[in-house]
Amino acid sequence: MTEFDLSTREGRWKHFGSVDPIKGTKPTVKEEMTDLQSTHKDFLFEIEEVGIKNLVYPVIIDEYQTAGTFAFSTSLTREEKGINMSRILESVEKHYDNGVALTFDNLHTVLDTLQKHMKQTSAGVDVSGKWFFNRYSPVTNLKAVGNADVTYGMAVEGDKVTRKELTMEAKVTTLCPCSKEISEYSAHNQRGVITVKTYLNREATLPSDYKEVILDAMEANASSILYPILKRPDEKRVTERAYENPRFVEDLIRLIAADLVEVDWIEGFDIECRNEESIHQHDAFAKLKYRK
Repeated sequence: MTEFDLSTREGRWKHFGSVDPIKGTKPTVKEEMTDLQSTHKDFLFEIEEVGIKNLVYPVIIDEYQTAGTFAFSTSLTREEKGINMSRILESVEKHYDNGVALTFDNLHTVLDTLQKHMKQTSAGVDVSGKWFFNRYSPVTNLKAVGNADVTYGMAVEGDKVTRKELTMEAKVTTLCPCSKEISEYSAHNQRGVITVKTYLNREATLPSDYKEVILDAMEANASSILYPILKRPDEKRVTERAYENPRFVEDLIRLIAADLVEVDWIEGFDIECRNEESIHQHDAFAKLKYRK
């Protein structure tokens, strides 16, 4: 049995089974290596989308840096075997500045770079992140950081934007109208999870507060907003406001829809509200889709 010098890292590695690398025969210089992705012949079908998913990368939403989860894709012609996926990361790196700014204008620029670098006619991106914002308690006006989940979706073909979407998820309080109606006092309430996917006008210039407009439609129509900090006067107001504004999940999605349908830069939306029921073992939910 071969004895190894266990006082060295290499010796310990070999003691645990590591072996020396073999002397290979294939090229080690990039220019001499076979590039299978660049093979050109008839591969039967063109591909609409091919790319990468679950890329975690720093992003900036408003003034906050957070982590974004990306999915990037490009098209692929019938005559090309595959894409060079490393070029996707190279394209993103060109737009890194302490993170990638999550705005539709900046995402358009990233997709333009991706199209040119990949030499494809179309490109798309979906990126999810945590949006942080200042939130003030309703009575004492104490500031704290609130949050909601946002997903930007965008696709381009040449110079034309073919898809422009914003999905937002926020949590609210909902108080049961039936419980309030039948009970001598009190009513059960629970946390509601609202998800709104908005289909935005691809040519319109969005207002600077477009996220706030969507979030306000989601939260203001609930029984109550959720707050990071509540003192006793705030808790009294939140409790009473919820009692004053009972909402079924059906009520909530209809009220949100009534607000969003009036926004001229929104062309359609999908809404879901799911209540994490406090007196049942199941959740309640409602969905609504609308296109102008």
